[in-house]
Amino acid sequence: MDYKATLHLPKTAFPMKANLPKREVEILKVWQESDLYHAIIKRNQQQPRFTLHDGPPYANASIHLGTAMNKVLKDIVVKYRNMKGELSEYLPGWDCHGLPIELQTVKELGKKRAAMSVGQFRQACRRYAERFMEIQRQEFQRLGVLGEWQVPYLTMSPSYQAQIVREFAKVVASGMVFRQKKSVLWCMHCATALAELEVEYHDHTSPSIYVAFPFCRAKADSPLAAYKNLFALIWTTTPWTLISNLAICLNENFDYAVVRCGKNHYLVAEKLVESTMATIAAKSHKVVAVLPAKELEGAVFQHPFIERESPIIFGDHVTLEAGTGCVHTAPGHGQEDYDVGRRYGLEAYAPVDDRGCFTKEAGEFAGQNVFAANSVVINRLKEVAALLGHQSISHSYPHCWRCNHPVIFRATAQWFIGMDKKDLRSKSLKAIEKVEWIPKWGKERMQGMLQARPDWCISRQRSWGVPIVTFACQGCGEFLLDEALILKVADLIEQDADGADFWFAPPKAGETDPLLPPATVCKNCKSSSFQRGQDILDVWFDSGISYAAVIEKRMQLAEPCELYLEGSDQHRGWFHSALLESMATRGRPPYQTVLTHGFVVDGEGRKMSKSLGNYIGALDLINQRGADLLRLWTATEDYQNDVRISEEILQRVTEAYRRIRNTCRFLLGNLHDFDPNTHRLDYPELGEMDRFMLHRLMQLTGHCLQAYEGYAFHQICHRVHNFCVNDLSSFYLDVSKDCLYTNAANSKLRRAIQTVLYETIGHLSRLLAPLISFTAEEIWQHIPGKPEEAKSVFLASMPQVDKSMLDDSLAATWERLLVVRDDVLKVLEVERANKSIGSSLEGCVLLQAESSVAELLGQYSGQLADLFIVSKVELKDKGEGNWVAAANTQGLKIAVVQAKGKKCERCWIIKSDIGKHPDHPTICGRCSESLSG
Repeated sequence: MDYKATLHLPKTAFPMKANLPKREVEILKVWQESDLYHAIIKRNQQQPRFTLHDGPPYANASIHLGTAMNKVLKDIVVKYRNMKGELSEYLPGWDCHGLPIELQTVKELGKKRAAMSVGQFRQACRRYAERFMEIQRQEFQRLGVLGEWQVPYLTMSPSYQAQIVREFAKVVASGMVFRQKKSVLWCMHCATALAELEVEYHDHTSPSIYVAFPFCRAKADSPLAAYKNLFALIWTTTPWTLISNLAICLNENFDYAVVRCGKNHYLVAEKLVESTMATIAAKSHKVVAVLPAKELEGAVFQHPFIERESPIIFGDHVTLEAGTGCVHTAPGHGQEDYDVGRRYGLEAYAPVDDRGCFTKEAGEFAGQNVFAANSVVINRLKEVAALLGHQSISHSYPHCWRCNHPVIFRATAQWFIGMDKKDLRSKSLKAIEKVEWIPKWGKERMQGMLQARPDWCISRQRSWGVPIVTFACQGCGEFLLDEALILKVADLIEQDADGADFWFAPPKAGETDPLLPPATVCKNCKSSSFQRGQDILDVWFDSGISYAAVIEKRMQLAEPCELYLEGSDQHRGWFHSALLESMATRGRPPYQTVLTHGFVVDGEGRKMSKSLGNYIGALDLINQRGADLLRLWTATEDYQNDVRISEEILQRVTEAYRRIRNTCRFLLGNLHDFDPNTHRLDYPELGEMDRFMLHRLMQLTGHCLQAYEGYAFHQICHRVHNFCVNDLSSFYLDVSKDCLYTNAANSKLRRAIQTVLYETIGHLSRLLAPLISFTAEEIWQHIPGKPEEAKSVFLASMPQVDKSMLDDSLAATWERLLVVRDDVLKVLEVERANKSIGSSLEGCVLLQAESSVAELLGQYSGQLADLFIVSKVELKDKGEGNWVAAANTQGLKIAVVQAKGKKCERCWIIKSDIGKHPDHPTICGRCSESLSG
């Protein structure tokens, strides 16, 4: 008889090979055809809300690992919340305006751009954004992200643009908006002003020079008059800004030394004399006087190569950290210089054009790029013998975070939101105390940025964006900034299919602007001639008001949403701008919780770069390994730090996925003849080992649910993986195989195990669903007897902890047994390696135990052979033999000998009752009963 055919071996259509790239596409098609997302939302319509607001990614390229990771994290949150029993809508959006799109459009258009009107160019930018929005939409869906993909929010849609303008009107009405010529960060590559939010710092090599400004005059009683050949010694790393020097700034709390070097005298902060003299390689020097800074007030020095005087002024920004303590001051080219210059009535002089070239005002330097002019300035200083030191230094320098080119400070007239108007800064600092920050250091980071940031420069000198709705008087240059007029334009924008494009097609010269009320005149000069402002709003203003355009308007939610989730760079980006705008217009933050994740780096912690050869493309990973591998990598890593990825890391993730999948496949395979409606046993009918496994399953579920609530997804992955490997594969399933395969199909012992397997696969599939969504769905479709209404795993509820299945006393007993089991398995492995036995079933385990251990083993003596997967276990009081002291169980000795008897042809266990059944002479009594039953 072929006894193998009588075994209840696993049977399932759930394949061992995942083939994710192909199977995921099939599952995604089913989701889309069944409109799964809206089915979920409909089911939860009456449930409490939980809203994660999607920060809009930039619509200018295919997704990369960073954007993919971000979307997966959001999807995990939303899916968990919906399965938990909350209403969690996901409305994706895109940031469609700004420089990256504008510059790429210019690049694509080439020479055609020159012949285009602003309106035509804006249409081209819109088409570019639409193209990549559609590309990203397909890519995000391929990741398995469920959401309102057919009607996302776009910052370039007319309704959204109108809301931007309306929110601007509110800030104007609050009195926080003003226009002023200030020294602002300027990108000469992009030809626009930048805000602090749009700048990042990289290493940059600059010339470091020490320059002598000759003494000109001072007050009659000034001690400086006593020294011949006196110079103020300044230090700078931006030689080109010397062209705009208007003063020398000291700290009025410092003492300054007059230092004699040869025939000359130099004015230097007393505490910086030695470092300065060493840097300029002075052959000898002597401090001839030490003067309080206040005695130097009123002194005037001469610019070294321009006919211009440079007076001594005072500022707290002068420190003793570096330099000479005498700070070259150009109010048109630095925030601190600008601030101190205003106090002294100095002009914000900046003879530099939009492209970073000197204007005619700069005389001999006109037409030169400012950075190229560094060497020219240095040569001029050499010619007039004013250069005392020159070297190169590498230091942190601001760069445009869009084009990555170094930026400059340049004084231009811009629109600002005043950080200290209406106490915006102080109110914002208080408000962030009420927000939950994950990780907690996010609060300190936001505090530091708010405390230090200057007024928000909100104007940009570009074409692709939302206009700052203002009108400039042609008579005197004053601007008309009126809330009612701004709101009128907002309504027109919302009604126009092209949004704000009409703004950039103003009336011809001499014609009255139809946007202005009749008889509008300038309050300053009474002129009736106006021109529309050409500046656009900072794109951070665009995305920052998304809470108003999306949460309040589209989702009809009046309160701050529960969660903003983005990369850690958004503390100075979206989190920051959204906070300031909401505080300015609503007096509260737009969010309750802010969660941040790190950047994707390679296995060594380096930035991903194609030039370094360490770049891994998101789409390549999806096409080669499947989206669930990318999702599992995302969930496995502690994303609150920078997230590492490499082929080695991906291989580890793949192995973990394979173990989880194969474990689930085994569970499904052993449920092929199980109908939960008729075969499922009640908890009291289960054996102790079965109840112990349910205890462990409930513990796992509780830990996972807690981790979901705390956004600690990596803990879920590790716990599920360990449960599959240790609790199931290495223990329960290993021990249960014999019963599952050989007992009668309907035996109570077998049905008890299947009951546990059924509970386990139901919990695992749902716990895994937000993480590896495609695989969880595939598992769910193969579970027998699932509820009819739960056609998708995402229409099922998260498993709950059944406290009646938690039994700490039982667990403590079985955990002791598992320690004994580990000790026995180690000895069995040694005996197998020594060829004393073949398989473990050839062995008979002998145990000598003391006190409580002996009592425990005696209590479970009938189950020990199954637990150890051997043919027999004997408990000995004493005896001779090759005894081994247990590694982890005190008072236990173990020996292994050959089991006596014959091997059952069906279950392979060596027993003494082989052949007692006349119809089955080669199998044991238990197997004979199974066949007859």
